[in-house]
Amino acid sequence: MPRASLHARLARVASRLAWRYGRPRRRRQDPLDTLTETILSQNTSDLNSGRAFASLKAAYPRWEQAARAPVASLERTIRSGGLARIKSRRIRLALQGVKARAGGYDLGVLRRLPQTEADAWLCGLPGVGPKTRACVLLFACEQAAFPVDAHVLRIARRAGLVPPRASAERSHALLGPAVPQGRHLDLHLNLIRLGRERCRPRAPECPGCPIRPECDHGRRAA
Repeated sequence: MPRASLHARLARVASRLAWRYGRPRRRRQDPLDTLTETILSQNTSDLNSGRAFASLKAAYPRWEQAARAPVASLERTIRSGGLARIKSRRIRLALQGVKARAGGYDLGVLRRLPQTEADAWLCGLPGVGPKTRACVLLFACEQAAFPVDAHVLRIARRAGLVPPRASAERSHALLGPAVPQGRHLDLHLNLIRLGRERCRPRAPECPGCPIRPECDHGRRAA
């Protein structure tokens, strides 16, 4: 789909979702907190990842403590988030990468960089993919980034905004540049809400869906 056409469709989707759900906002978060929370959120629910992050911060109030902790201890601490063996290693590698590149456990430098440079900086960290980078830039740096999580990817495929078999990485590349200016945050959050409430993995509730006129699957289900 040409970028101009995708841009226009995303603008209509954003408007329809905002009419139904409003335009949600989020308080700006700490970049390193966001980086770690996003790693913990992979392949689990927000509830489980939230518990794991709270446990991690309680056990290691300073990130330098977490970076120096034995991996086995980190794994036990974040067990409630699932895939603890994998995530504990990713978190430790990311923290070590931040220390090596920033000289400390602080990603405030990202807020002073243009978006492309901030994204490139994060790209140099081990195990940090496009979704994690976009979450840090959007939620912690208020940049025009657009994270594609499982909900966003599912809806984008069903709606025909991206090809049916597009990967998450490919969908990031397609959707991010086409999101209307100033709509990255509310469109992302509203798509997640839609995915939780209606456009679930199985048996999506197409009748009454706010974006049905813009959705290939919804129109076929009419």
